Parts: sequence; structure tokens; C-alpha cells
Amino acid sequence: MTSRLTDQQKQTWASFREFADEFIAPEARAADEEQVLSRDLIKKLGSAGWLSSLLPEEWGGRSLDMVTYGLMAEETGRTCQNVRNFVACADMVSHSIWKWGTQEQKDQWLTRIGSGDAIAAFCLTEPNVGSDAKSVQTEARLDGTDIVLRGVKKWISFGEIADVFLVFAQYEGRHTAFLVERETPGLRVEALPGLLGLRGSSLGEISFDDCRIPATSMVGHPGSGLVFVASTALDIGRYSTAWGCVGLAQACLEEASRYAREREQYGTAIIDHQLVQRMLADMLTGATASRLMCLEVGFVKDAGGMDAVNRTLMAKYFASTTANRVAADAVQVLGAYGIGGDSSVARLFRDAKVMEIIEGTTQLHQSMLGNWSANIPHPAGTATRAL
Repeated sequence: MTSRLTDQQKQTWASFREFADEFIAPEARAADEEQVLSRDLIKKLGSAGWLSSLLPEEWGGRSLDMVTYGLMAEETGRTCQNVRNFVACADMVSHSIWKWGTQEQKDQWLTRIGSGDAIAAFCLTEPNVGSDAKSVQTEARLDGTDIVLRGVKKWISFGEIADVFLVFAQYEGRHTAFLVERETPGLRVEALPGLLGLRGSSLGEISFDDCRIPATSMVGHPGSGLVFVASTALDIGRYSTAWGCVGLAQACLEEASRYAREREQYGTAIIDHQLVQRMLADMLTGATASRLMCLEVGFVKDAGGMDAVNRTLMAKYFASTTANRVAADAVQVLGAYGIGGDSSVARLFRDAKVMEIIEGTTQLHQSMLGNWSANIPHPAGTATRAL
């Protein structure tokens, strides 16, 4: 499948890997331990054009095709999942503003988010609402020329440090999106430290206690919050996560292979032992299969395929479950070194589990894909007789 990449895509992929190794990888451990990304790294991402890269150039973007965007997500995922998550969150919000927002909203936020001057957070999940996104309980009501927000959002990536929040609420009984600035009176942020993985993603709980915002803060129109704004953004996040899992599996494979070549037991390198070879073989196959599946999704998206959303679900499901197995095997290959406090595979192992939860749990994907399987046409395009 990589043979289908254009020369430009291959060159850009190589530049992504070079940048990630030089600037992102050295920051990964600190982001995990200090539970925050450095502002210097965020500015580097903006200067390099990694933020809002799906947008047109007039808004500071790079108009990346979806295959190239996926390759970028793989390299961020290979070096630091927190950075991949940051890029995805910036894209989810900026793309929503670009596609559904007003000219004033675009002028105010797109360039700032793309440069790293403003940090954006996507506020959908609530204490009692996760996968069932249509059931958000945060309320928005019209009061004169203002909108008044009341409710709580939880597990919000970069909510602790965000400058602007894309908030989803019930407005006149309809799922609607709003932009809320951090300094809005009545908005309170509580950090959620000590997570299992993605510790550098600065998750927060955001409370809205009669927050008063201009009615012009609405993104799209009443009732468009879930069907249009959130669904488009979530598809971007799910696609990024799938590719990030490819990068995570690749990082585990590279580290386990290196260690297996260097570590000697019973008079030979452990890579010569068949049981270790089996783990490395499974890791290699899993990482490669995940990449091929994600590449296919990227090609389908770029071609405007009608089943792109479901194929993204399948890629995220496969890649995230694969990343968990690969990370577990990497820890096993490294043994005691794999569970050490300074071990990169230990961090990857913790992050891998989170990937099965964010952007839709494994079980939700299984349910959705199970339903889709009854309607998916045969690749050959012809009917088949049931056996």
C-alpha cells in the first residue's frame, strides 16, 4: 500500500519523521512526568505548520490530503501521543470553526490556533455522558442578546490550559455548539492529574456556572451541534487516533527489536530465541497491517468514499487493539527494563490502553461495526450466496 504514495507524500513523511525525532521525541518523557506540554514545543508545532494543517493556506493551514495527514499523526504517535492528541484537538476545533463558524469566528481564532498562540479544547464528554454524545446535559438558554451556559464537561484534553473551548450543549432542546473563552466569568477549570496514560494532555473538568457569552458565539445553527459540528470533528479525532496507534506500535517494535539484538542470555542475543522471534513477528505484522488499513482509509477519504466514516471506525478499532498487544509484548521483551520508571515502552504501554477508550471505546466500535457488517457490500460488487 505504501507503493501508492506519491513522491511528495513520501518526502513529506520523511520530513515529519525528521522533525518528530529532533523536536518531539526529546520532550516525550518530560510531558509524561510533568503532565503538560511545553509552550516552546507548541510554538514549534505551529511554526512548522503542524497545527490546523487541514485548513486552506489563507487560514494558515497546509491543505494536507488525508493520507499525508495520517502519516503526520503516525510520526507524532510514534514519538509522543500527547503531541498527537494536541494536534488532533487543534484540528478538531479549527476545522469546526472553518467549516461551520462565522467569518468573525474564523478571523478571531483560526490563525491563532494554527500558530500555537491559542490552545483549543473540544468539550463534549460529561461526567455522566461519554459515548452517548447526543445526551449531553449541559444547557444553554437565550437571555436577551446573550447565551447562558450551565453544566459540567469532564476528561477534556488540554482543558487545563486551553484558551478557547468548543462546547456542546442543549439549546432549546437541540444539540448545539458554542465557542467560550477561558476568561468568561462563571467558567471554572479543575485539573485532572495522575491519569494512566496521556498524562501530558492536561485533562480538565470544565464547569459552567451561568456563563454568559454573546449569542454570536454559536457555531453553526441550533441543532447542528452533533449531526454536523461534532460528527465531523470526531471523525478527524478518530482518524488521528488510528494513525497514532500505528506510530505507537512502530515505536514499540523498534525499541523491542533493538533491545533483543543487544540483550544476551544463555550465550546468545535474545532475538535468537524463537519465542522472542514470535513476539517480534506478531509486532511487525500488527504494525504493518494497521498502517495498511489506515492508508486505505486515507485513500478512501481523499476519494470522497461514502463508507469512509465506517472504515475509519474499523481502522481505529483494529489499530488500537493491536497497539495494546504490541505494547504489552514490547514490555515483555524488555523484561525488568520494560517496567522501569524511565522506560519508554512503559509509557507507551500506559498510553496504548487509553487509545482503546478515547474517540470511542473498543466495545462501541465493535457494536457499530457489527451492525455495519450486515450491510457492507462485497468488494467484488456482486451478491454472494450464503453458505
